[in-house]
Amino acid sequence: MSTTEGNFHPGLYIHIPFCKRKCPYCNFYSTTNLGCIDAFFRALALEMVLYQERFPYFDTLYIGGGTPSVLDRTKFETLFQNLRDTFSFSAQAEVTVEVNPADFNADLFSFLRDLGVNRLNIGVQSFDDDILSFLGRRHNAREAKESMAWACQSGFDHLGLDLIYGIPGQSLESWLNDLEYAANLPVDHLSCYQLTLEQGTPLGTRYQNGEFDLPDDQSQLDFFLKTSEFLSCFGYVHYEVSNFAKGTEAMARHNRKYWNHTSYLGLGPAAHSFDGKRRWWNRKSLALYLEDLGKGLSPVEEDEWLTSDQLRLETLFLGFRTHGGIDIARFDRNFGGNLLSDKAEILARYTQEGLIVIEDGFIAPTLSGMAVADQLALI
Repeated sequence: MSTTEGNFHPGLYIHIPFCKRKCPYCNFYSTTNLGCIDAFFRALALEMVLYQERFPYFDTLYIGGGTPSVLDRTKFETLFQNLRDTFSFSAQAEVTVEVNPADFNADLFSFLRDLGVNRLNIGVQSFDDDILSFLGRRHNAREAKESMAWACQSGFDHLGLDLIYGIPGQSLESWLNDLEYAANLPVDHLSCYQLTLEQGTPLGTRYQNGEFDLPDDQSQLDFFLKTSEFLSCFGYVHYEVSNFAKGTEAMARHNRKYWNHTSYLGLGPAAHSFDGKRRWWNRKSLALYLEDLGKGLSPVEEDEWLTSDQLRLETLFLGFRTHGGIDIARFDRNFGGNLLSDKAEILARYTQEGLIVIEDGFIAPTLSGMAVADQLALI
């Protein structure tokens, strides 16, 4: 199965809601109560059964969090056994696990590979101790580099790194040093995220209290443009606003499902799911998640049916975040009308401003267009 074909089969996401320590910038749901891991796995097995007939087949599996790498070997074995007993997976399925450099050693990397994991996504964030300290990460630069050395020797098909820029006090030179170190590793995928501080997070509160400033808009744009320019010299394709890959096969198949409006199932507290028209999400509370499933109830907190207008806007918003852009024929077929003629004036203006290109049946953002993808979606 090719990567393109695989994008139209559903994907499965498992949210492991545990962290040894919460990072002060993170807004994803997790708990530090590791004593609930056994109860969570019992509940997760029950939730899997709820979808056994509805989603019998997947071609991607993504285990994220939280921090999946806090699990011991027995729990990973239990998880994969339950998944195999409940669902079917393509023989060429992409199987990704997120890992924290503070948790792993060479033996555990090999263990995951033997379980069938073929893609690691390693949350390094930086190779600079000062940056890691500000972000409240559990690992230091030495551990980050050691974990990467072990991962590179463990025989995974694909290795991905997460890095963060736009951090107070971070110079462009320091950021490019991180990129250069990562790009010289045998790593075929890089996710480069701009630091965003959500309300209610410890760092978000400190920012609101005026304890530090974030880089201004022009500085953020400079980081964004320089990142793309720099990584292109190392053979990376800037295929989504925050994501870079060494060729099509290295692009994250699971994440592309989100951007392509392909169906996906999310299991675990706070996990989201989508079937093409309806989106639903689970309780953002491990206690309530466990309580619901313990009573034989679904842990879904809420759902929404997306109107044609909502799907249209999301298709534009997500499409303009990717280098492939909008498939014009598919868009017209799904939503009616004629995009090129209906929006001729604004498309002409965006073309003249160097924000988009229209060719081969696609409206695709330029690098400058990717930087203002939200604006482009409002055509």
